[in-house]
Amino acid sequence: MSEKAPALELKGLTKRFGEVIANDHVDLKVEHGEILSILGENGSGKTTLMNMISGIYFPDEGSIFIDGNEVFIASPMDAFKYHIGMIHQHFKLVDIFSAAENIVLGLKEKGRYNIKKSAEKIRQICDLYGFDLDPDKKIYDMSVSEKQTVEILKVLYRGADIMILDEPTAVLTPQETEKLFDVLRRMREDGKAILIITHKLNEVMELSDKVAVLCKGKYVGTVKTSETNEKQLAEMMVGKKVDLNIDREDPKNGDVRLKIKDLVIYDDYGSPVVDHVSFEAKSGEILGIAGVAGSGQRELLEAVSGLQHIRQGEIVYKDPDTGKEEILNGMNPALIQQRGIRLSFVPEDRIGMGLVGDMDIIDNMMLRSYHDGKTMFLKRDYPKELADDIIEKLEVKTPSAKTPVRMLSGGNVQKVLVGREIAASPSVLMAAYPVRGLDINSSYTIYNLLNEQKNAGTAVIYVGEDLDVLLELCDRIVVMCSGTVTGILNARETSKEEIGLLMTKGKATASVNENEEKNEV
Repeated sequence: MSEKAPALELKGLTKRFGEVIANDHVDLKVEHGEILSILGENGSGKTTLMNMISGIYFPDEGSIFIDGNEVFIASPMDAFKYHIGMIHQHFKLVDIFSAAENIVLGLKEKGRYNIKKSAEKIRQICDLYGFDLDPDKKIYDMSVSEKQTVEILKVLYRGADIMILDEPTAVLTPQETEKLFDVLRRMREDGKAILIITHKLNEVMELSDKVAVLCKGKYVGTVKTSETNEKQLAEMMVGKKVDLNIDREDPKNGDVRLKIKDLVIYDDYGSPVVDHVSFEAKSGEILGIAGVAGSGQRELLEAVSGLQHIRQGEIVYKDPDTGKEEILNGMNPALIQQRGIRLSFVPEDRIGMGLVGDMDIIDNMMLRSYHDGKTMFLKRDYPKELADDIIEKLEVKTPSAKTPVRMLSGGNVQKVLVGREIAASPSVLMAAYPVRGLDINSSYTIYNLLNEQKNAGTAVIYVGEDLDVLLELCDRIVVMCSGTVTGILNARETSKEEIGLLMTKGKATASVNENEEKNEV
């Protein structure tokens, strides 16, 4: 009896973009009823490879086989024809449509659409795999996890047997992540072949059957999850030994550097996105901010840095040298800098807000200091030295310091931005999702930089989505839900489950307040 062919097999798959080889003769296979995790550093070719499987790119060389038969996938329509579905990290949904309407959108059916019949089929799929979703619910009324469920149901409705998920847990709470894992396990039992791109090694170990590793566009190998560990996988990804420990020292009884008092911020529609928020950030500590996407984290940091209009409340900065307090309300970033307020901000939007994509690394270093120029001729010596220093110390992969920032990978862009902000010697450093989309090696480089700033007496505010990292890196954690603070926790004494519950509820529990009191002692 012949052995059953793999659900999906790649042989010598190659993709070039000009002189850059994104995928270099990659061989890979995944079986029916198997979950395969795809690991690799930024720029290792993971997304390019998945885009070829899903029909977004067409390979320059190599072959794709489905159930042992060679196929040609030149478009997403071809991918659907071969029962391949990809769930992207950024959802593609119509807000004013219901779940059912989004799921059937674009499908060709004989006669008129019967939305009730479609909704019934969706409910059957939900019952089969354990999804919790109302097909009639509008997208604008849904949580992030519900929107993701709609995206998964879209490909299942179209008959997908091979599923690709790109960073599926990036914006989920621990409870939502566990629900998703249960669903994926049921799909595996039903014979689905599942490929997952993720950077979270703990989730790889918990969920996958096998792990395929890419490095610099080349296939390194596939290992059984039961026969490996996180350290070995990290070393396969980067080609050298990697230290996966975050050395967290105790806070040094720091002074308050930033006070947020009863802060209220409205969105463009007149609704509060930050609703009566209060907390303090102290020197020599890392204060984490946790919350599902859209809970007000971005607006909060932008308000502190002078980029958001404040409706109510105060932002008070305390100078570390003079002890003088200054209210930042109404100040823009230029005025904050002119007043000598040592505040640095690494925004979520790296290119849009942090750096100028068409400018080279040297010129992006100058953005922080050009106002200080005494003449029309700007001195480039120090910015060049700073750029070269950041490239060397942070291992930025770039042809030179004169390379436009838009030509760099996301991880290298982030290193340039974080390096520039730290070089300003801030007393308050705010970082919004500084490791989002970064590989393990780059992520730990950023964690170590933040710890160095903490140990130098800086008040570090870190907004992150990986609760394991928040618990290991931070000293205290502010939890936000729908624009309000639902708790302030001692990171050494709380758990992912407690944080997850507070991320989805409207008021703090007694235990949260007790933890906060412990921190204030």
